[in-house]
Amino acid sequence: MRRIPFRSPNCDPTDPTDQTGPTPADPGPRTETRTAPVRTVRARSVLVAVAVLAGAALASGCGTSATGGAHPRTSAPTRAAAKAAPQSTPRVQAAAQGLPGMPPLLDPKDVYAADRPNALSPVVKNFPSRVYVPNTDSNTVSVIDPKTYKVIRTIPVGQQPQHVVPSWDLKTLWVNNDVGNTLTPIDPATGKPGPTVDVHDPYNLYFTPDGKYAVVMASLDRQLVFRDAHTMAVKKAVPVSCYGVNHADFSPDGKYFIVSCEFSGELLKVDTAAMKVVGQQRLPFEGAMPQDVKISPDGRTWYIADMMANGVWVMNGDTFSKPTLLPTGKGAHGLYVSRDSKVMYISNRGEGSVSLLDFATGKLVNKWHIDGGGSPDMGGVSADGKVLWLSGRYDAEVYAIDTTNGRTLAKIPVGSGPHGLAVYPQPGRYSLGHTGIFR
Repeated sequence: MRRIPFRSPNCDPTDPTDQTGPTPADPGPRTETRTAPVRTVRARSVLVAVAVLAGAALASGCGTSATGGAHPRTSAPTRAAAKAAPQSTPRVQAAAQGLPGMPPLLDPKDVYAADRPNALSPVVKNFPSRVYVPNTDSNTVSVIDPKTYKVIRTIPVGQQPQHVVPSWDLKTLWVNNDVGNTLTPIDPATGKPGPTVDVHDPYNLYFTPDGKYAVVMASLDRQLVFRDAHTMAVKKAVPVSCYGVNHADFSPDGKYFIVSCEFSGELLKVDTAAMKVVGQQRLPFEGAMPQDVKISPDGRTWYIADMMANGVWVMNGDTFSKPTLLPTGKGAHGLYVSRDSKVMYISNRGEGSVSLLDFATGKLVNKWHIDGGGSPDMGGVSADGKVLWLSGRYDAEVYAIDTTNGRTLAKIPVGSGPHGLAVYPQPGRYSLGHTGIFR
């Protein structure tokens, strides 16, 4: 039975605060075909593919620990500085021009200039502050009140929700039900879910900087699927030869983005407007498993977390040159930028810690350990910048960490397998996706 697509309110792609606009056309019948008919044996298929592609070092999948384990998207996961190349003169000019239709950066020298403490868009300023936690193995989303550190609501969603993703226009939160092949929209003004939308293999979700397209990371389908940002109708499916497309970030000018392929240990460079892969390379580490991707405030340096290399790869995205490894901690996974654009928080899932990287020097300056240990995964920074929120992937809990001193403020019980949680609302004019990449 075909589900009725949920349509988030439209806006003019050149003005994120405009709340008017035409009603989108009906996307029409689904055309995509299920490529993995036996979804219940997903983990086994992934492990076989990983062994073939990347050798025995990857056989334990994203949930790898010292004793081995299953892929993290299965029902029972196990526990488990280099300087950038000199900035060229055309960088600022290119960023100023940008992808056609993309709102220009507030500051060409800082892509995160719109993300200052409590600098909320008029679109979101009246939304209640909440933390939305997708519980991959419970098929639910836990909603936390950050003032009380309590779960105030549990929302049933589709099978294996992986990430909660703010839409480009900031008006909708999309729950990526990966194995369920659907997206569940949540209205952040009310916290209520809407009718699900059929989308195949939505492991993760991003939005092009011009607001036109959603980019679905169809991990097992081996595709980057460009869809209408509102109706989710397919515009173009781009096959890829790497395995496990996963996370991404966009260049300051929005003209390209870099994607991590976790199961084959590769990176892709994609031309945004052409919707075409223009570069591909394998990371120089046996069994590499790249995860989150983030650019530095000045746009010169790209960082890619690698949970098997236990660190962050540092590279020049413009030249797409060979990266170098900066060790951070066991199971490096999520990357988040402080509200003053000075520090990047790196979650080390395998050792229960968070490393701090100073953007000015490119060096690690501190490491925080979660009280009593944990498995910090994905999350975000509070609107005021005072709290870092991270899911505890293998401990059915969420961590609230004081960003002034690294103190563990709270451990909040949630469902099983919490993953890509979204702190919402956050500062910024528009969202590029994932758990909240704002410009």
